[in-house]
Amino acid sequence: MTEARKKIILNAFHMCTPSQQWAGTWKHPKDHGTDYNTLEYYVELAQTAERGLLDGIFFADSIGLMDKYGGGPWEAIRAGGMAPMNDPTLVIPAMAMVTKNLGFGVTANLTYEHPFIMARRMSTLDHLTKGRIGWNIVAGFVDSGARAIGNEKLRAHDERYDMADEYMEVVYKLWEASWEDDAVKRDRANAVFADPRKVHRVDHAGEHFRMSAVHMCEPSMQRTPVLYQAGASTRGRAFAAKHAECVFLTSYSKEMVRNHVNDIRARTIANGRNPNDVAIIVGSTVITAPTDREAQEKHRELREYLDVRGSLSIFSALAGIDFSKYDPDDPIEYIKNDANQSFVERITILSKGKKWSVRDLTAFQAGSPTAGIFLVGSPATIAAQMIEWVEETGIDGFNLVRTAEPVGLAAIVDLVVPELQNRGAYKTAYREGSLRNKLFGHGDRLSDAHPGVRAARASVKATVE
Repeated sequence: MTEARKKIILNAFHMCTPSQQWAGTWKHPKDHGTDYNTLEYYVELAQTAERGLLDGIFFADSIGLMDKYGGGPWEAIRAGGMAPMNDPTLVIPAMAMVTKNLGFGVTANLTYEHPFIMARRMSTLDHLTKGRIGWNIVAGFVDSGARAIGNEKLRAHDERYDMADEYMEVVYKLWEASWEDDAVKRDRANAVFADPRKVHRVDHAGEHFRMSAVHMCEPSMQRTPVLYQAGASTRGRAFAAKHAECVFLTSYSKEMVRNHVNDIRARTIANGRNPNDVAIIVGSTVITAPTDREAQEKHRELREYLDVRGSLSIFSALAGIDFSKYDPDDPIEYIKNDANQSFVERITILSKGKKWSVRDLTAFQAGSPTAGIFLVGSPATIAAQMIEWVEETGIDGFNLVRTAEPVGLAAIVDLVVPELQNRGAYKTAYREGSLRNKLFGHGDRLSDAHPGVRAARASVKATVE
């Protein structure tokens, strides 16, 4: 009999670009990253993920290319490191069409798009996926995106979160309160598609947004998509505790992860929410093969294809620091800026006195400050380490960082998933219903205890338009 254990959440971590965190993997002979601009690529990825009962494919995204390194995006473009980069929302319907249960978490930036437009897009995706959409809420971290739309630079870090809080107020009102559940009749006999008495105008006048509108979409299965958030800074954790249902972290240290988990759960309780309604998921690079020796050989082979300058272009953008001005062995010091503060903190002040060098950032191995959880080994080795991380830190699962695809994900599906199932640490079937119900088993809709739902429903008067 298998031991009763928490069922681990697994997502494939992806991006609509030739290579992602580990720039250069598109050169691997078994990698299909050069096909990033075809539907066939994403259809195969989705089918592989669902075959392994993965909870979802999580799409990262950025408005603006990685242009801090050397003062421009040229090294990132040369290396295919998050450049070029297509819109992930457009590939999801095709992936949903060839799957039945797989969820889709998509990053969409609230800084550059009015909440009325964003709410419509997410509702549409929730309809087309039959309730399998999640939104990773981001406010951007690269100045190139701000300049692209005519601004001088990105808003200050904490100001972006202040704006994001108000943004969420608006979309909650649209998703949760504009249309009543029984507004849509589809009544052919009486020529009534929807009862206008049950559809309400949303008015909002705040510091950052003004709106007077009826939500353009009827209620989808989930109404509000599953809410993801990846900010690990102090302000980011406060935002996550108020809004998020899935929180993504990246760290190489169990102590650091455990501290973040405890902090997020305590903040969640302070917001009147059940801490079990928040799943905490950590980025993890997993390289597996039938034996430990074969896995180590695969690791060595993958390392040969990495592009150092391309990866540094990505890390420079994340840190807001131009690493082209450093020698490889120069130590990295904390520099406060308005890029990704949690990334800068992780490689400096949270490192317990450890001085990381620029060379360390591109180390494709366990213990690297950028690698997150880095696991190499046989299925038994990987499964044991995953379970250990879950039990010792309180996390709920792993975001599987892209290496050479689709073979990297296929190896996890075919080798690691059965081993986790044998140990009672992974599901053997999907739950029915929406992505939210598959993850938490509490139904399709956002919990009534969620502060966004409470505020939205209280704010909209039941007036006939």
